[in-house]
Amino acid sequence: MKGPLALAMLLAPLLALAGNQAEEQLADSVRAQLQASIADRAAPFLNFKSGPENGHKWLFEMSKRLAERIPDRKQRTELLKTVHYEAIRAGLDPQMVLGLIQVESGFRKYAVSSAGARGYMQVMPFWIRIIGEPNHNLFALRTTCATAASSCATT
Repeated sequence: MKGPLALAMLLAPLLALAGNQAEEQLADSVRAQLQASIADRAAPFLNFKSGPENGHKWLFEMSKRLAERIPDRKQRTELLKTVHYEAIRAGLDPQMVLGLIQVESGFRKYAVSSAGARGYMQVMPFWIRIIGEPNHNLFALRTTCATAASSCATT
């Protein structure tokens, strides 16, 4: 009896699946705040309080770490700058956001989950209906990062 129970306990984490996000009604003030946070389309830049040299050092180190997953240097740099910019704007740790991207999509831009979540950060399409514009594309780097970071910061 203990053998099957122990085996079930060992396999339980392998069988765990994340549930689908459910669309919920948002208060008008929350919806307005989220819409404003993704509407600002300023170009991403590195903004380190400790100075630009630390920003370049972070970019260089993170770029080395992602080289196998994203071989194209320009694409990798754009991803890192955008993630850093949108994470800081939302009050999140850029390292946490990169970890989220690794877990959710494996750094695959066109990842689609069985639940329908899309892009690097696996954003559910209903978020675009709630806080986005009809022309927003969840596979676009800026859109998925801004939408996901904004929704993470307010939940």
